[in-house]
Amino acid sequence: MATAQEQFGIEDVLFKQGLLTAQQLSAVKLESINSGSSTEQVITQHQLVAPAKMTAARASLMGVPFINLEGKAVSSEVLNFVPEVVARRYRIIPFDKKGDKLFVAMADPLDLQVIQFIEKKSALYVKPYLAVPEDIMKAIGDQYSQNLTSEVTSALKEVSELQATETAVEEKAEVIHEAPVANIITQLLQFAVSSRASDIHIEPLDDRTRVRYRIDGILHEKIILPRTVHDALVSRIKILSNLKIEEKRLPQDGRFSYSAGKDIYDLRVSTVPTIYGEKVVMRLLPKTTVPPTLQELGLRGIALKNFETQILRPHGIVLICGPTGSGKTTTLYSVLTRLSTTKVNMVTVEDPVEYQIPGANQVQVNPAIGLTFASALRSFLRQDPNIMLVGEVRDTETAELAVQAALTGHQVFSTLHTNTAAGALPRLLDMGIEPFLLASSINACVGQRILRKLCTHCKSTYTPVPEIAENFRRVLGNLYPKEKPIILYKGTGCAECGGTGYQGRIGIYEVLVVSSKIMPMVLERASSQAIEEESIKEGMITLKQDGYMKALEGTTSLEEVLRVAEE
Repeated sequence: MATAQEQFGIEDVLFKQGLLTAQQLSAVKLESINSGSSTEQVITQHQLVAPAKMTAARASLMGVPFINLEGKAVSSEVLNFVPEVVARRYRIIPFDKKGDKLFVAMADPLDLQVIQFIEKKSALYVKPYLAVPEDIMKAIGDQYSQNLTSEVTSALKEVSELQATETAVEEKAEVIHEAPVANIITQLLQFAVSSRASDIHIEPLDDRTRVRYRIDGILHEKIILPRTVHDALVSRIKILSNLKIEEKRLPQDGRFSYSAGKDIYDLRVSTVPTIYGEKVVMRLLPKTTVPPTLQELGLRGIALKNFETQILRPHGIVLICGPTGSGKTTTLYSVLTRLSTTKVNMVTVEDPVEYQIPGANQVQVNPAIGLTFASALRSFLRQDPNIMLVGEVRDTETAELAVQAALTGHQVFSTLHTNTAAGALPRLLDMGIEPFLLASSINACVGQRILRKLCTHCKSTYTPVPEIAENFRRVLGNLYPKEKPIILYKGTGCAECGGTGYQGRIGIYEVLVVSSKIMPMVLERASSQAIEEESIKEGMITLKQDGYMKALEGTTSLEEVLRVAEE
């Protein structure tokens, strides 16, 4: 079988895998003959196949397995088998160990001298894998520097020694206050702050505990901890959050503060029992952060003008729509911060209160004592409000109260879980709101998503294939000159962005104004598609169009737009 494979070149393997078309295959072979370059160099030069797919094809030719190192965390125990200096010199990194086998990613898995050297040093049988060389070097930088430091490693040893002796619950509480576990928590929090993470996930698995960070909206597995330290770690977090240490059967919620230099973070803690133990998620909310302006969020042009016009109206409802994690709350905070003055009475009901708005009266729901969105909203009407924020329209009662508040001269802001701005109107009708009340009360619906911004330090341009360029022209229509060439951007990865190619986030928006032409459509219970088509005729820019324009500007990549805006 190997002999049959050797007759093929890498371009043939890519063709068989459907990664190259017959036309591209012929063009690559022809250019290779004419230029004297290898077919692999030609494919790389024209960016016809992603580096990972190319390396996987090369692994297939060599008869060795391929490993994708992106987002893969490695435990300190495995890393200790190969010193960092050796890993960098030979471009290798161990990524797993099972029994007497050490799994090693290599730039050259056929280098027998290196394999024998590692086997001799580790006293283990080495199973070589092929990986993208750039990914190996990035993984070395990430894992050896961001993995458990020597201080945490020593702390783990101390924890193991402490756990070796059985102690009572009261004594355990004192043990948890000791430096070792506290040091591990500090390391986890420091990394979260330095990497701009919004959440920390501490998850027990069968044989280990993994720590994942949500950075720019994407979860990254960064640290692997021994399973033995998990209970002590969770107990320490529970003490900091004023939760019950002995209660491991029920979910719990708490919070505590953490200082990192001049910045203070409010950490919202949630624990849930799983089959392997308690999982902890900590959300980092910076107390000192000022909400961004609407322009900083990503609104501009006709969308910004329409949105600003609607939020300045004295009464009516403005809805921010999108799935969970699409930045709806941040947009609302930005609006309220702008509108908050001494001349208006602003009241909010939220679940939970994430940021404090100067001058606003903020209430957190507490269903256990009957303080729900609806009950708080009913009370707000007796508080002489000008501006009201309802964290989310979850039920018919809340929706009806929001409509009544808007009709009686109040300005109401809220969020709704719909995929598009146009989808909000049929959703509210489905909740039982009368069409004539809805048409009279709602001013605008804003659809939004969050996508990652390209790293300004390592982004580069490229010319997309004709099919993608044609797709851009079709989606954008008159928004982009037909004669202007399509140039896109991508992030190559650098030290500034941690090798991801992205740094920071920005929103894409569609602002649907309930105009004199949309109102009759609401009365007639028109579909969301019909409402959207009419809004586009009136000049609304859709989410996908806004994303494509930001891709053309170099703010983000095409892949990122398709990830969040493709239906």
